[in-house]
Amino acid sequence: MMKAFLLSGLLLWVMTTVNAQIPTAADFPKLHWLEGTWIKKVSRPGRTGLEQWEQTSAAAMKGIGVTMKDNDTLFKEGLQLLVKDNALYYVADVAENKGLVWFKITAIAAGGFTCENPAHDFPQKIVYQKTDEQLKVTISGEGKSIDFFFGKKP
Repeated sequence: MMKAFLLSGLLLWVMTTVNAQIPTAADFPKLHWLEGTWIKKVSRPGRTGLEQWEQTSAAAMKGIGVTMKDNDTLFKEGLQLLVKDNALYYVADVAENKGLVWFKITAIAAGGFTCENPAHDFPQKIVYQKTDEQLKVTISGEGKSIDFFFGKKP
């Protein structure tokens, strides 16, 4: 009897802990720190880049990511953070993909979040982590990982 009680208690604790970690619509305000313009730190000579985010509603943010070489646009993507069915999503719209790519936000911490889409080719995981006025974005999957560093535009 005691063993069954302890097992039931442990199962309830595990379920509560797991459910508490899954971000919901109520967690959306924790993403507002991303609002503004983030300038990419130089990775290659002659290249610049940025991510710019704005809040468009209580449950959505719209962003754009751009990489330039001199005056030529090398890469451009439309980005969204939104609530759908009480879950949080990071949505990327890139010309190379046939449609929008949805990444479910699986974790939110102070100044950061993780989103994942294991069915996507690359990336399968995206991590945003802010420290002070610096932002590190890591994209990973298929055994590789790439870091991007940004500074907040005043």
